Amino acid sequence: MADRYGVIGHPVAHSKSPWIHAQFARATGEAIEYGAIDAPPDGFASEVERFRAAGGRGLNVTLPFKREAFELCAQATPRARDAQAVNTLVLDRERIFGDNTDGVGLVRDLAGNLGFDAAGARILLLGAGGAAQGVLGPLAQAGPAVLVIANRTPARAEALAARVPGTGACGFAGLAGREFDLVVNATSAGLGGELPPLPRTLFARGALAYDMMYGRETEFLAMARAAGARTSDGLGMLVEQAAESFFVWRGVRPATAPVLAALRAA
Repeated sequence: MADRYGVIGHPVAHSKSPWIHAQFARATGEAIEYGAIDAPPDGFASEVERFRAAGGRGLNVTLPFKREAFELCAQATPRARDAQAVNTLVLDRERIFGDNTDGVGLVRDLAGNLGFDAAGARILLLGAGGAAQGVLGPLAQAGPAVLVIANRTPARAEALAARVPGTGACGFAGLAGREFDLVVNATSAGLGGELPPLPRTLFARGALAYDMMYGRETEFLAMARAAGARTSDGLGMLVEQAAESFFVWRGVRPATAPVLAALRAA
């Protein structure tokens, strides 16, 4: 019998995770079933317990439950504790174990799919919410020369930066006159078709602008392209973090390039 996994969120019907994990299972020969659970905003914990009681082995967690998932765990990895958020649950009869694969997914997409070497680079992370928290640690571990968090509310950027010694923080106005080799947009502005108030001179020559959102042309990417930067959405991060979750669950690391290529073609 196939082991049961899934993705839980609200809403979740748009998720590409069931298709991605089906491709991983086919390529690796792992016998899994993977579905989607749309949990009501006040019913996350009960849905997780229902899935676990029915024999479910693991869940990916998407918005808006990553923080609640962290609080539900009896044990969590260091990267989940650093992020204070969980996107991967391992379920057994006695406990719930949590991990966060978002940050490693981003770093692997940058290095493996986009050819960007973060070591020695000047990196700007836009936003200080859950998305930024999930990737800050792995970005810092990649060895940049400069790592700065900018947020509409400077105090939130400062609070997040305090978790990683050597990380700078400022409001968007504090970016004037500065240049970066990589700018990662982890804000939710793109959901409303908005753009953070950023100086157009933000991008160094040959810079990469990366939006963690995927499947749409955001105002951030349009602005970066007009400024001469290379651009990418977060589709590769989605695939890479899914592969890391698959490895956490099954001990097998699937190849990501064919899956990403198929998604890009579609």
